[in-house]
Amino acid sequence: MNHYTIQNAQTPPALDGAWEGPAWADVPAIDIANFHDRSSDHHPVTHAKVLHHETGIHVIFRVQDRHVRSVVTTPNGSVCGDSCAEFFVEPVAGRGYFNFEINCGGTPLVHYNAVSAAFRYDPVLIEGPRLEKVIIFHSMSKTVDSEITDPVTWFVQFTAPFELFEAFVGPVPRDSGAVWRGNFYKCADFTSQPHWAMWNRIPGALGFHRPEFFAPLIFA
Repeated sequence: MNHYTIQNAQTPPALDGAWEGPAWADVPAIDIANFHDRSSDHHPVTHAKVLHHETGIHVIFRVQDRHVRSVVTTPNGSVCGDSCAEFFVEPVAGRGYFNFEINCGGTPLVHYNAVSAAFRYDPVLIEGPRLEKVIIFHSMSKTVDSEITDPVTWFVQFTAPFELFEAFVGPVPRDSGAVWRGNFYKCADFTSQPHWAMWNRIPGALGFHRPEFFAPLIFA
């Protein structure tokens, strides 16, 4: 099973998508490269990096892609049909997980799911003022209606404060040595070249809501 060490940022990274910028240059990258068998032959090269700061969790994705599409602009819409990067995370063992799904145009879908021990999905939408606390940078236009077939590299970066998690699961561990669990994904369900990629592999049927296959995320 994979594991990843979340480094401590002395200052919160700028929300600018600078993959090799001062905050991110020395941060190890996660390789999201386990493609489900139902995927097309298009396998975009996708990486992510994560930092923690007293303000919360900071995540950045870099996707070297083609066949890029982004048409969902309503928050908590079905962004997984677009060119989309996703982070699922369980901060406290057995207390449920959160899914952050953001298409390349920066539209988010954020849920809390109280069920952590089985393949079951019973989400609570995070919306209104709570969703507004999830701050997002995106390098692509808000809408990409005509699919971009040429090679393009796009970035999505977001920050989520600890208070967002704690509103649902109570105090979350965040000191050095704290262990969360999670997985990272890339998908594009309704593009001409659909694909589904994972950091930690999920065997069998296609489905990302599988917390039993989340891997350790260790706070430095």
